[in-house]
Amino acid sequence: MARHNELGKEGERRALQMLKAKGYTILGTNWRNYKVEVDIIATDKDELVIVEVKTRSTDYFGDPEEAVGPAKARNLIRAAEAYIELNNVDMDVRFDIVSIILKNGKANINHIIDAFYAADFQ
Repeated sequence: MARHNELGKEGERRALQMLKAKGYTILGTNWRNYKVEVDIIATDKDELVIVEVKTRSTDYFGDPEEAVGPAKARNLIRAAEAYIELNNVDMDVRFDIVSIILKNGKANINHIIDAFYAADFQ
């Protein structure tokens, strides 16, 4: 496996640990709908949470969350709509980003709640 894939998997593992520690219920990981993958699908109280995890080894080129642009947001919104329809979910939906910088075995984790809103991309 390529180094960047290993880094991404480690970031997702740490994001899952952090979300579980916050009391989130994990419904799925790496859920796919056509070509779009949702890293983590969870619930937080009465909300369905769609989580995008971005992991980098440095912030030299900017914070990891900056990699979630309008196209990625639209794809996540479409995937969330498909998940809701396929699973007959009746909850409010929230989009979070977990931004991680992994360096020398240490993680700097930033959980951005309500990172973007579906209404902004319709």
